[in-house]
Amino acid sequence: MSGFSLLRIAGSALTAQRFRMDVISSNIANLETTRTPEGGPYHRKIVSFQSMMVGENQGQGVKVAQLTEDPSERLVYDPSHPDADPETGMVHYPDMDLITELTDLMSAQRSFEMNSNAIAIARQVYTKSMEIGR
Repeated sequence: MSGFSLLRIAGSALTAQRFRMDVISSNIANLETTRTPEGGPYHRKIVSFQSMMVGENQGQGVKVAQLTEDPSERLVYDPSHPDADPETGMVHYPDMDLITELTDLMSAQRSFEMNSNAIAIARQVYTKSMEIGR
């Protein structure tokens, strides 16, 4: 494992967690969206990660493997809503929970912070190593 593999690993994790935070933020912003440009309600998006080799014997990293949509919806009776079905009065909403989204966001933020701290510590170690080598 090379001396800078920790930076590559933590850097790839920062990128992946930043993407995850962006997706979760989009989910939160669209909690009550009943109409999208594609038609129908917004669908919750879920990020999946995958480990990867950064290079030959240089350590592993992480990358976004997949962005999936949860097709589930919840029906609410509201005949006065502009997107209500004219016959039944039912409105299709995304099946998302604010608490779940906020918990996922906190988890992604903590992972981002830990990897950021790992980079800062690695930088300190590399700096001290170079001072010793003088």
